[in-house]
Amino acid sequence: MLAKDILIDGYGRIQEEVHAALDGLGPKELNARPAPDANSIAWLVWHLTRVQDDHVADAFELDQVWLSQGWEKRFGLGLPRNDIGYGHSPAKVAEVRVESADALAEYYDAVHEQTLGALHTLAAKDLERIVDVRWDPPVTLGVRLVSVLSDDLQHVGQAAYLKGLLQSAAA
Repeated sequence: MLAKDILIDGYGRIQEEVHAALDGLGPKELNARPAPDANSIAWLVWHLTRVQDDHVADAFELDQVWLSQGWEKRFGLGLPRNDIGYGHSPAKVAEVRVESADALAEYYDAVHEQTLGALHTLAAKDLERIVDVRWDPPVTLGVRLVSVLSDDLQHVGQAAYLKGLLQSAAA
């Protein structure tokens, strides 16, 4: 198995978990926050998708799906164009509200499609390419892709946990 095949499988798991976390949720559940400083499912899925969109597009010199396919306008969040949610205060988290799970799933799927297209082009040597010199040591493409994979799986796990909390409280 090639490294790119492992990455493709890993990113496929994110997509499966995003859809599972969003399945059956309406606006009330998507936007609910169990505490004033907590994240909502909407914010978690939006953020993990924005991180993947931003970081993969940058690493492969692609346009962000958020901007190139008009998702920024469709969501109409009023946040800065390139905002990915990093460092959001509770007030900023509260600004990320959605009316349906479909918009989140469709945006994730569009990002996933672009990610898969980029991953399919990978050769083993590409994983050693430096993509971010702001860190010491500089970040390679391989490290960036694993970092995004890890971050996204953590956030979708948080969304799934929150879904369970909300559903158990409603039962």
